[in-house]
Amino acid sequence: MTSLEDLPIRDDLRGKKAYGAPQLDVPYALNTNENPYPPSDRLVKALGEAVMDVAGSLNRYPDRDAVALREDLAAFLDADTPGAGLTAGRVWAANGSNEIIQQILQAFGGPGRTALGFEPSYSMHPIITEVSGTRWIDAHRDEDFGLEPGRAVAAVAEHRPDVVFLTSPNNPTGTALPLETIEAVLDAAPGMVVVDEAYGEFRREGTPSALTLLEGHPRLIVTRTMSKAFAMAGTRLGYLAADPAVIEALLLVRLPYHLSAVTQAVARTALAFREELLGTVDALRAERDALVGWLRGEGFAVADSDANFVLFGTFPDRRQVWQSLLIRGVLIREVGPPEWLRVSVGTPDEMAAFRNALKESR
Repeated sequence: MTSLEDLPIRDDLRGKKAYGAPQLDVPYALNTNENPYPPSDRLVKALGEAVMDVAGSLNRYPDRDAVALREDLAAFLDADTPGAGLTAGRVWAANGSNEIIQQILQAFGGPGRTALGFEPSYSMHPIITEVSGTRWIDAHRDEDFGLEPGRAVAAVAEHRPDVVFLTSPNNPTGTALPLETIEAVLDAAPGMVVVDEAYGEFRREGTPSALTLLEGHPRLIVTRTMSKAFAMAGTRLGYLAADPAVIEALLLVRLPYHLSAVTQAVARTALAFREELLGTVDALRAERDALVGWLRGEGFAVADSDANFVLFGTFPDRRQVWQSLLIRGVLIREVGPPEWLRVSVGTPDEMAAFRNALKESR
């Protein structure tokens, strides 16, 4: 039987493993940072009607540039961050934020170029970087998982990367970056600066978005997703805000008709129901903060979180703890620093099950 090693794949792909979190049938899946609240019956009906509306024209290609969707996204972001001055010409959308990252690296990375990030951080940044032929540089985060501006600037000055990734709130640690760190990197970076805000809607009160820095920074890109706060992980819709020239650059590398008519219709419907969908954010924030307090009260080390997950530890053998929780029907994530585990914030019942299972696992 032919194996992967028998095929003439690129040399730089040999020995690598495909990305993927475990997809197991368990009572409590708390490993992929999804919003645990499903769409209401009212929204389900609206989504079905939206798909019906486009079903009769699926023999035709969709709007190649997704103009109406981008207008809706711009309106949402402009309301979320007053003064950002966003229009459809400054917003782009793709199949999840991973395709957004891929397009950015196709346009601004590639052979002979470098991308720099501060790990532990989102594991797809280095994966997509290397698959695009770009060299990845890990500059490391501080011991508390933060990022001191002076050290970040020093790393940028040393390596002169073509693309810098800043993740805020950071995955898997949950920590948000102060704007002064982002501004310092913007001032020092010779290339593009990407601020990944996949969990931006969950940040604590008073934590500003990098969207406020777009004006006057034409090399800044802020990425978002509808997979988390919007509870639309199955839709696969990521988007970004940037200078119009950045959108022009991405048009050079995007695949034709990359967003289906169904995806565009579903995403626009979700945006129309954003008050309902984002209405769960406050509840998840409160559940997160309660979980952080409980874990610390139980003697665990816990990273400050502005996201819908919590990184906690430390464990001499985290695999044993992970397995013990799984036996009890609770699936969390082995990710990030070796002695730590990450748990997604779920419903009160899911969090109660997690707490009980963790107590029994000690």
